[in-house]
Amino acid sequence: MKHALLLLSAVFLLAENLIAQTAEKKAAYLSPAGIAKKQYHTQTADHTALEWDGIPDEPLWDKVEWAGDFIQYQPNEGAAPAQPSQFKILYSEKFLLIAYRAFDSAPDSIVPRMSRRDEFPGDWIEINIDSYHDLRTAFSFTLSVSGVKGDEFISDNGNNWDSNWNPVWYAKTHVDDKGWTAEVKIPFSQLRYGNQQVPVWGFQVQRRIFRKEERSTWQYIPQNSGGWVSGFGELHGLRNLPSRKQVELAPYVVAQTERFEKQEGNPFADGSSNRLSAGIDGKLAVTSDLILDFTINPDFGQVEADPGAVRLDGYQVFFGERRPFFMESRNLFDYQITGSNAGGDYDSDLLFYSRRIGGAPHGYPRVNPGEFADVPQRTSILGAAKFSGKTKKGWSIGLLESVTQRERATVDHSGERRQELVEPMTNYLVARLLKDYDQGNTIVGGVFTAVNREHGLEWLHRSAYSGGLDVQHFWKNRWWYVKANALFSRVEGSREAILGTQTTFEHLFQRSNAKHLRVDSSRTSLTGTGGTFKIGKIGGTPDRRNAVFKFESGFTWRSPQLELNDIGFLQTADEINHFTWVGYHIQKPFSVFRNGRINYNHWARWDFGGQFLYSAFNTNGHLWFKNNWQVGSGVTWNPNEISNNALRGGSSLRRPPGMGMFAYLESDSRKKVAFSVNTNFAWGFGHTVRSQNYSTGLNFQPLDALSIGLYPGYNRYWRQQDQFVDQVDFNGVQRTIVSEVEQRSFSLTARVNYNITPDLTVQYYAQPFIFRALYQNYGYVTDPLHHEYADRFHRYFGQELRAAGGGFEVDENSDQVVDYSFGQPDFNFIQFRSNLVVRWEYVPGSEVYLVWSQGSVPNAGNELDTPLVGSLFNNIFDDISERRARNIFLVKFTYRFLL
Repeated sequence: MKHALLLLSAVFLLAENLIAQTAEKKAAYLSPAGIAKKQYHTQTADHTALEWDGIPDEPLWDKVEWAGDFIQYQPNEGAAPAQPSQFKILYSEKFLLIAYRAFDSAPDSIVPRMSRRDEFPGDWIEINIDSYHDLRTAFSFTLSVSGVKGDEFISDNGNNWDSNWNPVWYAKTHVDDKGWTAEVKIPFSQLRYGNQQVPVWGFQVQRRIFRKEERSTWQYIPQNSGGWVSGFGELHGLRNLPSRKQVELAPYVVAQTERFEKQEGNPFADGSSNRLSAGIDGKLAVTSDLILDFTINPDFGQVEADPGAVRLDGYQVFFGERRPFFMESRNLFDYQITGSNAGGDYDSDLLFYSRRIGGAPHGYPRVNPGEFADVPQRTSILGAAKFSGKTKKGWSIGLLESVTQRERATVDHSGERRQELVEPMTNYLVARLLKDYDQGNTIVGGVFTAVNREHGLEWLHRSAYSGGLDVQHFWKNRWWYVKANALFSRVEGSREAILGTQTTFEHLFQRSNAKHLRVDSSRTSLTGTGGTFKIGKIGGTPDRRNAVFKFESGFTWRSPQLELNDIGFLQTADEINHFTWVGYHIQKPFSVFRNGRINYNHWARWDFGGQFLYSAFNTNGHLWFKNNWQVGSGVTWNPNEISNNALRGGSSLRRPPGMGMFAYLESDSRKKVAFSVNTNFAWGFGHTVRSQNYSTGLNFQPLDALSIGLYPGYNRYWRQQDQFVDQVDFNGVQRTIVSEVEQRSFSLTARVNYNITPDLTVQYYAQPFIFRALYQNYGYVTDPLHHEYADRFHRYFGQELRAAGGGFEVDENSDQVVDYSFGQPDFNFIQFRSNLVVRWEYVPGSEVYLVWSQGSVPNAGNELDTPLVGSLFNNIFDDISERRARNIFLVKFTYRFLL
């Protein structure tokens, strides 16, 4: 491991020196697209002389001139905006001060919609501040006319906007007969910058006129420029900014009570439980551009529950991160291995997947008849810390470390209790380093992760490491780019643990046709590699139709031994994928459309044994009408597919070729009533596969402060014969049982948001979800790669198969002797989850949460075993209404100290 780290460091430093020697310096007064950069000159002021009423009429504002001359960004790029906008910028020893004047000839038409923070409702104006002046990153502060604030950290030159960054800042708005005005003060402690005595910052001001869906900017940045931050104007006049180190402490207290159905005889399910806990979050600015975030004994009880999801294909279900500590400022730690414009399953692979920290325990206790178990639902996080920032020399630094608690389950047998380990104490580490060159046109980076567990569960990896190098280079006005990364992984543990990794779903070394793989039960480690190379064009000079040609092509690989799931997310290993995307995008209005685009994609896949696994071709088109309706459709042809995972290690399986299509229609989302309809169909040739998916959305905005949304979805999926059921042994030969399957699912998501004030909100979320899978026409695999679908399987007939004891018995040779048996795979999953959250930010950065969470699952937690007959829709509501829910009531109080 030490040699790998030394090699990684040596290569990184060599690359840095080479690039530093060849970096080409560009003129600071021109953007990469060759557009002249505007300049604004600010002055110092005494912020205590301002009333902060949203009306910038104090004499202090007269020290600087109004800046204006905005230009449309959307929809008519380059045209004059429908309404003019102006701003002023001052600064004091503590704050950056901003005044806005948003003129409007029809003040009654200004839309003061409200929402929770970071949802950007109605008319708004924002400032983006590149205080590092690295031309790649910026801090965004958005203010709606209703007073609702939004803030985002911008990275990757505008390709990534992270709304989970939540600084403390202050703002007021006012509507008058000329339009509306605002005053904003942003503490310097919330920004990151170097220690130059006379700094120059990049910045942009943007305004949205809601009723016209128009956006205008102070600094002109063409949509075809391929960037955002690199095109900002410049802020001059700052002098001797404060170097005072930021210290923020936010202690919290949580009181929770839980009510659930009492289970007779179960000492752990007496109908109620209560807890009182406390912890602290904090920020410490080590320098003005590097900050340490930490949390001790965090609590995430106010976080919305995950939606319902079930997969029959064996792949992991990916759930997004919702916990504030791991969401905020996460852009530096996001390491998507591929991230292609063409899209693909491989795009979900991550070197760091924060949901691994504090997830459900890996183990489960042995529970004998007559025993009851109290098992932790999730692993407790003892503490976590993030160190991140960017130096004035262009070094971006990120370091995250977390420790999770040792977890034990308690098993009760007639009053006698024992404890069993279900999760060992674990340490997680992620380190990230990036260096900018040539004003961000070249970026070189490195990443390293580590997981170390104490002894206790021998079937878990003792340690897991991964790391890699990445490079990005842009040229020709940043229209063209090349991106590449190469990474490694190494897992170590007992023979049992490594054998489990070799034979798990993501690897399946035991496949009978995988001549390049071999299961080695004596191994105690595995080392794998992965990476991506892609080249593309994201901007350019528009043609006579105001359209730009874009493309991306590349390949990505995962070696058979690559294993990332201790701290990352890996769908499957042993793959080499090629992808290509081509787009023709018309970015200015034409005919009855605001814009339009047409795309082409194709994909190809091989495994490391040279087997050709997959090919597909897609085209899709999208139109945005001038009335703000949108429509789109696409079709995919899949002529070849072989799955290495479908039979769970028995062999590869040839899937039937087929086609798919999708279409959607969306009405104007700004209206009081808005809706969307999405459909997706797929079918295998020869009546082998059928898939139907329907989803709709209905949004109702009866008041500026109230929004209601309903989002139903229905899915039906049918396979003729190749659904995996089980693997059994027959006379020393492995039999892989398959069948026909029909699966259906239905969900109905409801959301209600009500703003009493911009800082006091009520939010309700609820989702009933049902999933049903019915199997029939069982058989076994005979020739899994045969080109004729029917010749790949033998279907049981006559007396070969009979139902017995909740499963099936098989007599292949009809000698009246049972050769083997397998269980009944039919199952149903019914779930209801809801959250009612009242959030009050009583002072900036300090909050009170009142939370009511309700959950309903079948059979005391056995979610995949509910008897169900009749209509899918009737049963979901009947079952939920008959089942007693689990209710959690929680009060969380936080107070942020700014020291």
